[in-house]
Amino acid sequence: MTATIREASLTEEILINVTPQETRVAVIQQGVVQEVQVERASARGLVGNIYMGRVVRVLPGMQSAFVDIGGGRAAFLHVADIWGHRQDGEEARPIEKLLAEGQHLLVQVVKDPIGTKGARLSTQVSIAGRLLVYLPQESHIGISQRIEDEEERLHLRGKLQQLLPTDVTGGFIIRTMAEAASDRELLADVEYLRKLWQDIQDKARGAAPAALLYQDLDLSLRALRDFANDETARILIDSQETFQKVQGFALEFTPNVAERLEHYSGERPLLDLYGVEDEIEKALARRVNLKSGGYLIIDQTEALTTVDVNTGGFVGGRSFDDTIFKTNLEAAQVIARQLRLRNLGGIIIIDFIDMDSEEHKNAVLNEFRKALARDRTRMTVNGFTQLGLVEMTRKRTRESLAHVLCEPCPVCQGRGELKTAQTVCYQVLRELLREARQFDAREFRILASQQVIDLFLDEESQSLAMLSDFIGKAVSLHVESQYNQEQFDIVLM
Repeated sequence: MTATIREASLTEEILINVTPQETRVAVIQQGVVQEVQVERASARGLVGNIYMGRVVRVLPGMQSAFVDIGGGRAAFLHVADIWGHRQDGEEARPIEKLLAEGQHLLVQVVKDPIGTKGARLSTQVSIAGRLLVYLPQESHIGISQRIEDEEERLHLRGKLQQLLPTDVTGGFIIRTMAEAASDRELLADVEYLRKLWQDIQDKARGAAPAALLYQDLDLSLRALRDFANDETARILIDSQETFQKVQGFALEFTPNVAERLEHYSGERPLLDLYGVEDEIEKALARRVNLKSGGYLIIDQTEALTTVDVNTGGFVGGRSFDDTIFKTNLEAAQVIARQLRLRNLGGIIIIDFIDMDSEEHKNAVLNEFRKALARDRTRMTVNGFTQLGLVEMTRKRTRESLAHVLCEPCPVCQGRGELKTAQTVCYQVLRELLREARQFDAREFRILASQQVIDLFLDEESQSLAMLSDFIGKAVSLHVESQYNQEQFDIVLM
């Protein structure tokens, strides 16, 4: 099936761009990019993977263990993530009573390695299907938190309980996509997940330590399983090979989505056509401009992400309070979208512009929660603190978009700032004095960047001459074009 791109009022489209090196998926709603995910062939995520792990170290003081699952870094397992560590009516058992070094155990990755931290593990297995999540060690039926209607929740629980064969063991979580599913589709998902779990158990019996027993679907298939819903008008794929693979998967597991798959064969790159490339570039910037003239400043750190809202050049309100209120309302919508686009997780602190009116504060908070409602990721949002900040958490399972596509600047090491040429000059002078006291050289040669050398030849020439006289040695200058502004060396001649 070949797609001809046309103007249409489509509620949602999913774009899948595939190259041999990476797969990129973008979710478009009413022509606006809402979400972007990138997966590289050389660094596929580990979340959802199941391994036969080997305990390499137990840490009673931290109630955790390091587990080898292959790769460079050992993964981390906390006692709270060990299934059955707390029996009904009994006190929780310490980790040293549950695990021993060298022990083999089945583990699943629940968080990718992020920054310097290794992968986070759990021994409680969950396997996602399109309509259900299978929990082989549990016995209850849960409902997705995104299904809020209580009657619908009761209906779905009762429906699945009636459909389940009597020999079925384990529990299930009903996903939002199950709301419109037929009995046949639910049963097919149950059988698929049970067979998958049986295959994993069979592999585990003879598995070597650190063996991969199950790998989650690649991004193109996860997009079908996790992103496609009733509002999805079509799914465009620009690779014929991937289109056939996804189509085969859809016909077997998601037949209601198969008819919405289209192969895009146009000359213009698919993501360019929808402006996704531009949105990715914007999502890597620190500053995000608002249509009103205001702007956001988004800073990611190891511990948390901060979002600062500013009015900028916006003066369109009837009063100053009205200007602030309108800027904050627009910012609430844009922040929610940026969290999805950038895949920001962990603790997030939002500094909206200060508002005196409680009515305005409540309206901004409601607008923010409403904008977050379409997010697939679990989160919690607290109200305004005494300092006027909004605190929230967003579950972090994979690296953010910036961490996938970028690396820290080798010049500033991620600080975002450089020492001034003058600061480096004074640092050089101190080091020169230190070297002169330690070594009896005929001459000292300063190797530094052009900016630093220029300063020594101009404004700081007197300082250098005074030090040369003080130590009684000649000092020469040499420009190293490969040095950044902070780099320098002092060579003894």
